[in-house]
Amino acid sequence: MAKKINVKLILELRRAGMGRNAIAASRHISKNSVGDVFHIADRMGISYEDIAQMDEDTVYRKFYPDKFALESLYDKPDYEYVHQELKRTGVTLKLLWQEYQDKCRASGNIPMGYTKYCQGYSEYTIVNKLTNHLEHKPGVAVEVDWSGPTMTYVDTSTGEIVTVYLFVGTLPYSQYSYLEPCRDMKMDSFTRAHIHMYGFFGGVATRLVCDNLKTGVVSHPREGKVVLTADYEALGSHYQTAIMPAGIRKPKQKASVEGTVGKIATAIIARLRNETFYSFEDLKAAVAKKLYGFNHESFQKREGSRYDAYLDEKPFLHPLSSVPYEIATWVYGRKVNIDYRVVFEYNRYSCPYQYARKSVDLKVTDSTVEIYSGSARIATHNRFQAGRRNQYSTHPEDMPDKFKFSPWDDIRIKNWARSIGDYTAQAIDRIFEGVPIKEQGYNPALAVLRLSNKYSEARLEAACEFAITSGIKKPRYHHLNSILASNQDEIYVERKKADAKDHSQMGYLRGSSYYGGGRDDQ
Repeated sequence: MAKKINVKLILELRRAGMGRNAIAASRHISKNSVGDVFHIADRMGISYEDIAQMDEDTVYRKFYPDKFALESLYDKPDYEYVHQELKRTGVTLKLLWQEYQDKCRASGNIPMGYTKYCQGYSEYTIVNKLTNHLEHKPGVAVEVDWSGPTMTYVDTSTGEIVTVYLFVGTLPYSQYSYLEPCRDMKMDSFTRAHIHMYGFFGGVATRLVCDNLKTGVVSHPREGKVVLTADYEALGSHYQTAIMPAGIRKPKQKASVEGTVGKIATAIIARLRNETFYSFEDLKAAVAKKLYGFNHESFQKREGSRYDAYLDEKPFLHPLSSVPYEIATWVYGRKVNIDYRVVFEYNRYSCPYQYARKSVDLKVTDSTVEIYSGSARIATHNRFQAGRRNQYSTHPEDMPDKFKFSPWDDIRIKNWARSIGDYTAQAIDRIFEGVPIKEQGYNPALAVLRLSNKYSEARLEAACEFAITSGIKKPRYHHLNSILASNQDEIYVERKKADAKDHSQMGYLRGSSYYGGGRDDQ
């Protein structure tokens, strides 16, 4: 029922000697209402002793029979239902009141006005010791920030006192909170703290409200689009949450986490102030223990604890993705080689051959290497394990059609070299003999053979012959390209032809048998 004048309380305070102004000021009741009760009581000759044993509704009916009858005409809303529905996204008191009106009209009952409806709900939450959840709804937002106060531990190997920063995340509806000590406030630590926070909550809120910290926000103009860092935007995309930085110099837009930071400073940092930690792990363990107590400690002004309220909120959180988020490192402006592969950590990853000689960006995680051209992802590979070198990851669809029938290998490369000539084959063989792993010879051998596309196979064969006969034991691309570019191969061929011509003009010597020597010379 909507809030009404507490007649019985006013008469009780009057008997205690309090005047109209004192009662109105101490009980937040209007002076007119208090004066009206005084006037009716005097007119009817009623004192507190006359109504002491009556309940409040009976006393109110005795003083205001017309108002009581009018209020009894209204169809009483189900405020328990109202309270539960307000937890759902997009549901407001006005919407529920409109639905209540439609229901009353359909049943022929008289509905309350909007003001009386709201007053009734407010009284319901007070009587039942509930928090009026008009400001925050479950599962809608999580607020994050770095705590201003820090903690420390002693590095036993150096004796240095190391500063530890605290990442705080709070669900505004339940006030259930997460706290993680971090060695620094860089992007990697910031991102990992978010991943651990979502795992701690067991779900994801629709919005992520953060401060305008440099690790997450590039710019936040008063008007226009907020620009996030690429890493932070990728985090939001993976968890399908809207990252909404609070307005500059507007801490009230993330009041829950601002308040939690202060409470945690008291609940955890202050309680651990007399303890000395000799490792980062010991500090984390102590913080986790205090955090458990913080979340399970009973509220001062409402029933239950943060954990109890979190259990009420958890069903409204979005489920975590089945694929865990991985922190990515971006490598920008990496050149695609002529063999349509990109080199990362001495290993080669293919992309569509159309991107040969173009620049691409690499998104590298602990398990994958993704290749991007602008904003478009053009290839994804499993990352080779750390320590492995000169490995090739090739997708068949990345190769041009003429190469799809057979992947590049040492046999195919050597066959190509033999088809050009013996000296080219020798040069390629020497390249493979000079590497401990045959795959290491693929790229330098192909670089040599592709010179035939630029200069012709005949000139490449001549250049290889010139290089080998000149004493170059292992001709490589830079040797042969220099020979071809300076036309030394053509000069060598011309000199060779000249030497052959001179030799033919000298004639030839007849053997002794021609002159009757040898066994015929008797």
